[in-house]
Amino acid sequence: MARHRTLLLATGNPGKLSEFRRILGDLPVELICPADLNLELAVTEEGQTFAENARAKACAYAAAAGMPALADDSGLEVDALGGRPGVMSARYGGEGASDSDRRRLLLAEMEAVPDGQRSARFRCVIAVCWGGQVYLAEGSVEGTIAREERGSGGFGYDRLFLLPDRGRTMAELSPEEKNALSHRGQAARAMRAVLERLLQGNCSAPGLSLTDDLTKQ
Repeated sequence: MARHRTLLLATGNPGKLSEFRRILGDLPVELICPADLNLELAVTEEGQTFAENARAKACAYAAAAGMPALADDSGLEVDALGGRPGVMSARYGGEGASDSDRRRLLLAEMEAVPDGQRSARFRCVIAVCWGGQVYLAEGSVEGTIAREERGSGGFGYDRLFLLPDRGRTMAELSPEEKNALSHRGQAARAMRAVLERLLQGNCSAPGLSLTDDLTKQ
């Protein structure tokens, strides 16, 4: 029998909270956010990888709240820009820049890049800190950078991320379509399988990835 637990979703981003709740909402776990606990916590993202940042956030929130915590780090990797903005995606353009500011900056930097060289990917790593262990799941989706913003859904760089096989940007997809193929949707579904085993008390089940094990690979 699965045990009912409380899981802290360590983000204040409404878009991320909505996506996580759609994918994890039917698990036998109460999903809460920092605002539910009046918890304000600033975690400096100093890692060089998405995994390092996700782990740091999950562990910090779990320690502060005294309960299991889930955190993610995700971003956009543009090949023509050498992988930028990468782990700096949410801080691209400097402190105080809005999503709109960051999209304008990216369009400006990509203005002279030919259509055939505008490949990019969204990448997401989700970390769960549970019972003193950290578990990771990753997802990614390939696309290209559009020449103008399209769509009104999603958040961040979704309006610029074009999916060639669909002819639409991520922001032009319905929430259901986006969850089915997005980097965060992929990672969340992989983490869902981990959470199901953890809720059963099977913390050492095959297929669970401990951060310490991953860093040795």
